[in-house]
Amino acid sequence: MNRFSKKILLLSLCVLSGCYQVGPRRLDQDESDYSRALISSAKQQTLLNVVRLRYADTPGFLDTTQLISGYQLQRNLSVGVGADSPVRPIGGAAVQFQESPTFTFQPVTGDAYAQSFLRPLPPGSLLPLAMGGLPIDVLFRLSVQSINLISNAGAIGGDVGKGSPEFFELIHDLRLLQVAGLLGIQLEHSPEVSGKTPPLDRVFLTIENTHDPVLSETVYETRHLFNMSKNDERVEVVYGGGQPPRGQIRLLTRTVLGVMGQIAYQISVPDEDITSGRTLPRVSLIGRETRPVIVIHVGKERPENVFSWTTYNRKYYWISDNDYDSKLAFTMLQILLELSKTSKNPGAIVTIPVNG
Repeated sequence: MNRFSKKILLLSLCVLSGCYQVGPRRLDQDESDYSRALISSAKQQTLLNVVRLRYADTPGFLDTTQLISGYQLQRNLSVGVGADSPVRPIGGAAVQFQESPTFTFQPVTGDAYAQSFLRPLPPGSLLPLAMGGLPIDVLFRLSVQSINLISNAGAIGGDVGKGSPEFFELIHDLRLLQVAGLLGIQLEHSPEVSGKTPPLDRVFLTIENTHDPVLSETVYETRHLFNMSKNDERVEVVYGGGQPPRGQIRLLTRTVLGVMGQIAYQISVPDEDITSGRTLPRVSLIGRETRPVIVIHVGKERPENVFSWTTYNRKYYWISDNDYDSKLAFTMLQILLELSKTSKNPGAIVTIPVNG
């Protein structure tokens, strides 16, 4: 076999074996790439909807239902003998690789919209997040409008939405107890009806005693704000507002749109947008916590070193990558969005066919 024949044979083997390498080699890369793309897209959509609410614009939600990433590998190999004298072997080979991704989106409308974004978050789904380790003070700032008669800041501009100073004191103390391991969340079944196993829909909050003199004062103050007796360690958490009977805490939770609206009205926007009537002044918090739960910056230049960013009305809005507290709260907002979804849709389906 001459040198040319060996080259042609080697090239033929490479071309023919190429289709068997595309699928396995693309799997790891596509899995991580599309995962990052889906998460980044979801963050950008959420941030844009928060900004829209700041300007009384209609939020919109799109669910990615399917991703199809198709690859096609075309090969062409030709071998021949030239007619010239002396006779020369001729040949050629070509490989063409094509990528054609397809994305399917579904708008969230109708009953799915109402159930997912206009239904208050149930305490039975909300409080276990704190049991799982999420900071309870951030969780309550985002998702709770009032605890008994103590109000959180509302999504109303100006002085009206400031909230009660006691609310921020209370959630600060709850966080101290959570870190110290003195705060617990328990789920229990409702009474059995007609022989059916009831769901875990009763929620109890426990505040344990301690010998630490500083934490003992925090335990006492927290129980007092919850209208608990001095030696009570457990109280039931129910949905609602107003003054509860002894042995209960009334937690008036927000809808997802309410959570997003509260974040929106803490954005510091340009003064001309307020004086022109395009939006209202931002909520000014009082008491222990005066920093917005999520700091969202605005400017006319594209930002750098960002956690997430979007554009609206020819301006850039972003969350800084150096702001850990804002990033954590925004991630918790994303978790609440997922928690609120009631659709049976299993989520985005990624299909990667490869034609070899």
